[in-house]
Amino acid sequence: MKLASWNVNGLRACVNKGFNDYVRDSGADVVCVQETKLQEGQICLEYGEEYSLYWNYAEKKGYSGTAVFTKLKPLSVRYGMEEDREPEGRILTLEFENFHLVTVYTPNAKRDLSRLDYRMEWEDRFRAYLLQLDERKPVIACGDLNVAHKEIDIKNWRSNRGNSGFTDEEREKMTKLLDAGFVDTFRHFYPDRTDAFTWWSNMPKVRERNVGWRIDYFLASERLVPYLVDAGIDAHVLGSDHCPVTLEVKDL
Repeated sequence: MKLASWNVNGLRACVNKGFNDYVRDSGADVVCVQETKLQEGQICLEYGEEYSLYWNYAEKKGYSGTAVFTKLKPLSVRYGMEEDREPEGRILTLEFENFHLVTVYTPNAKRDLSRLDYRMEWEDRFRAYLLQLDERKPVIACGDLNVAHKEIDIKNWRSNRGNSGFTDEEREKMTKLLDAGFVDTFRHFYPDRTDAFTWWSNMPKVRERNVGWRIDYFLASERLVPYLVDAGIDAHVLGSDHCPVTLEVKDL
């Protein structure tokens, strides 16, 4: 089974830049999308009966939002961490027979760190939510986690120390999440690989020179490690300031 995850930074724009080709060519059984930036009825995607589409829209127009396109039929779908939908549409959970799949677009602390306190509170709730799911079935969680965890995950780590996405606080929350029983699947397979990034700023020549950050992940419950086959970064795929990331697992 292959899963893919992509922060498209606006799905309507990304569709015009090859999104549908990627979905068809990827061979993915499940495609998770973050930052859809649209409302119901604002896009029509034609995949026939191949994929079922699930959406969690943000209340604010043109903002946030997540989606999952799946060939596998879920047992249930949950929108947000709480009982009610969260207004920013950041989390979508599909329950399958043997695992939970969570796609997430983690809040950005903002350049001036004005949202860092909210981010810290959100991180605690998210970790508790994943652990709650994990008590019932193992979890695969993917998406834009908006943090470069280690120095190896960011090109210019010295000059970015303390900036949004690379603050000690955000990195510590990621460490705490992994220590709670989850695996960073890319680092599981490639612990020492450098220059492996998933996001690049829009400044000129930054992506061409691969001056990036790895902030998009597939995490998995530790007990799924025997089922993991490979994890990848499709850095060659354009269409967004992020690129897709992938995970291959044995059938669960």
